[in-house]
This record gives sequence, C-alpha cells and structure tokens, in this order.
Amino acid sequence: MNNDQSALSDEPTQREVRHRQLQYQGAKWRLVTDDVRLSDDVIVRRDVVEHPGAVGVVALDDEDRVVLVQQYRHAVAATLWEVPAGLLDEEGETPLATARRELFEEAHLHADQWHLLLDLYASPGMTSEAVRVYLARGLSQVADAERHEQTEEELNMPSVRVPLDQACAWVLQGRIHNALAVAGLLSAKLQRQLGWAGLRDPDTAWPWTRI
Repeated sequence: MNNDQSALSDEPTQREVRHRQLQYQGAKWRLVTDDVRLSDDVIVRRDVVEHPGAVGVVALDDEDRVVLVQQYRHAVAATLWEVPAGLLDEEGETPLATARRELFEEAHLHADQWHLLLDLYASPGMTSEAVRVYLARGLSQVADAERHEQTEEELNMPSVRVPLDQACAWVLQGRIHNALAVAGLLSAKLQRQLGWAGLRDPDTAWPWTRI
C-alpha cells in the first residue's frame, strides 16, 4: 500500500467492457447496460447514463458578488438557484468557449479573466457526466440589443448578484442544492482565501470527459 498521501490522485481507467446494450437513446444522452470485467473471475453488469459533459461559471464581480440564476429543474421538481451552466453539446466547441457562451446567454455578461476552478463527476455511480467549473472575473454587461433570446426554461430567467460569502452560507444552510453550484461556490471561496494561488489555466487538458 502506498502511504504517501501527497501522491493521492484519481486516475482515468478503462476496464474491459465485455458487452454493451443500448437501452434508450435520448436527445442529449443515452442509457446503456455494460458487462464489465473487474478481474479475471469477476464480471458485473452496470447501467450507465452516457452524458456529453457540462461546464459551469462562477462569475464574480468587482464587489465580490457572485452571479446566480434561477431555473426550473423538472427531474427534481424544484426551482433552483444555480451558477450559469450548460451542456457540452455543440460540435467543435471547446469547454471554455461553451462557458463563455453560457455566461452570455444566461446572465447577459462577458468576462475578461478566466481561470479553471475545478473538475468533478456529477454522479459517477450512474453517469459519465463530467463537469468543469470556471471562475470568470472582469465582468461587463451585454448591451440590450445584443442579448441572447432566451427560450424554454431560460425564458425570463431571474438573475441576481449576491456576496460570495452569503451564497456560500446559503449552501451550508441547505438553501442551494445544485451540485455544480455548491462545488463552484465553495471552491471560489477557498481559492479567495488562498489569494487565488491555486487557480489553473482555463485551457488545462481535461482527460476526465469522454467527449
């Protein structure tokens, strides 16, 4: 056993898939059943929701306020406060470009400074969804005439700016539940306490998504 805790790190690994069956093909993701070899004599069956991945944006203004948007989420029958976010479902678009687009479309904002906050798996026991969360600063408002026309759940989407500390307090009080938002907000507060020394380049390689 390696007792060097400084070397602990998750590792991308692919076990042999003996058989795969497509159960359902949706518009954005699909459900498959895999027979996976874990060892010479152990094969298990696992259902997996294959997901294109997503990005989120913790947008922080010059007054240390974070941008939150409110959206109805049918899967959990709840209206949630979240950070701007979206799927990696545009062919040829980099994760950073997707983050810039989502900030523009959902919050009507541009940002001059971009850094990588963290990468995470939303629910690795059942889905391949990998999420990359960015920190965006140097915010500027998009002119009314240039705003993206919002539709469906984004139509008339409320947007507010609240102090980062307040948003993190709401997380701990059980008032904000979106996993991407929870991780992004708490990560941003920790990075601020570290003087932003742990921020990564926004174009850092990302081996954690299957796209």
